[in-house]
Amino acid sequence: MVNTDDFIKRLEMILDYYGINASAFADKIGVQRSSLSHLLSGRNKPSLDFILKIMDVYPDVDLYWILNGKGTFPKNNAITTDSEPKIATAPILAPTNPNPVIPEDLFSVNITEEKKATSMQHSPGEIINNNHEKDIEKIVFFYKDGTFKTFKPN
Repeated sequence: MVNTDDFIKRLEMILDYYGINASAFADKIGVQRSSLSHLLSGRNKPSLDFILKIMDVYPDVDLYWILNGKGTFPKNNAITTDSEPKIATAPILAPTNPNPVIPEDLFSVNITEEKKATSMQHSPGEIINNNHEKDIEKIVFFYKDGTFKTFKPN
């Protein structure tokens, strides 16, 4: 069983480590701010869903550490305290391609020279209305705070 007072202390350690307040943390993991407030005040106990959301958004949080304080936080700073020596194993590497093809970025598109010539004839922001273009179904705007809006033209 999870000791709620100790859980709250570990949760506050996570907030301090990432330098965020409770409301920003709640927004980031996708829970209501009031739910996090009730947890921090000791009114409610954490649900499994709540803990899994923390681990999904913050992979440095160890399950055993957040639940019962055993282990380390963050995970990548793990120091073994066992008296038994650990056997180091080398990672198994897949064969690599000596000449990998690396795209400029994920959104690069190969444009033929003909299309480049026609696209450069238009000024930026100009609306092009060619009959051979496809109709736009929707446009999605993604914001840095993790929210988005969808625009559907008529």
